[in-house]
Formats: sequence, structure tokens, C-alpha cells
Amino acid sequence: MSGRLDAGKLYAALDAERLANGLSWRQLAADAGVSTSLVSRMGNGHRPDLDGFIALVQWLGMPAETFMIWPEGGRPRRKLSLEAQLAPLLRAQEELAEEDRRHLIDMVNMTVRHFRARKTKGG
Repeated sequence: MSGRLDAGKLYAALDAERLANGLSWRQLAADAGVSTSLVSRMGNGHRPDLDGFIALVQWLGMPAETFMIWPEGGRPRRKLSLEAQLAPLLRAQEELAEEDRRHLIDMVNMTVRHFRARKTKGG
């Protein structure tokens, strides 16, 4: 089984935060930038769409992984490549122009490929 979203856990976290802040579901939806019908559907056991999920976890200020059900109860065993780890960090650098971010990502990818090629050649 592959990982999936625990929509019930997300809804419970939203409800707890809503109650702690004295908000109605309508206010929560407006603050989070989602439709009231989205949170209503979630209350009936439906999962949010990806954009709604992102908006809600950002509103909560919690990592998206918090609401994941991992295969066989564990986290993925596969180690992320260096490129996959660095790309989001480089993309998050708002002071850089998009073209410059893309250039840095390309340079990192090229450098890592170079190191791997050297390693497989025994050098």
C-alpha cells in the first residue's frame, strides 16, 4: 500500500485550532483561503484537493507529513537524492530571480552527476 492522506487527522487538527481561536468554520475557511464547502465536505469524511490541503496545512503551520499515513506504518526507506533535497531550498530563495534559481539548480545537478561519474570510474 502506498502512502495516503489521513483526512480525519487533518480535520481534527483544524477543528482543535478553530475552537482554540474561537472561529467558525466559515471564518477558518476564509482565513485559510479555501471554500466553506471544502471544510464542510471534510467534515463528512471527504479528502481536500491538493491546493486545499496545502492551504490548510499552511494555515495550521504544520508540516504536511503530519497528516500522511505511511506504508506499513513507517516512513519511506528510500533516501532522497542530494538534488531532491537541495532543489526546494534553492527555489525558496526569494531574493534570486527565477532564472538564477533555475541556473543554480542546474549547476547542482550537473555537479552531482559529475561526482557520481567519477565515483563509478573509481576516481
